[in-house]
Amino acid sequence: MLESYLPILVLTGIAIAFAVGATVASHLVGPRKSSAVKLAPYECGMPLLSSAQDRFSIKFYIIAMLFILFDIEAVFLYPWAVMYKRLGIFGFVEMGVFIIILLVGYVYVWKKGALEWE
Repeated sequence: MLESYLPILVLTGIAIAFAVGATVASHLVGPRKSSAVKLAPYECGMPLLSSAQDRFSIKFYIIAMLFILFDIEAVFLYPWAVMYKRLGIFGFVEMGVFIIILLVGYVYVWKKGALEWE
């Protein structure tokens, strides 16, 4: 039984050795010249507009969470589309119920004003 796990163990050992070796080699060979420019935070190649400690509006986080929620729910449509013919009318009805539940949630969020960016 142990022989079947030996390739996985060897590959894991090689991966760990490579990661540690690359980190040590970079530390030994790389230059160590610090400057104010290198130590400054990088923001898309543009000068900093404000501090990294600024607060964001709660609307930003709510819209981000809603986007992730509805995006993840849309992922469930792909396996259903692949298996559509095998599922038949039962799968069609189940996906219809799923989409109706999603639409009800979307309308609820819309009516609550969570999608308003003001």
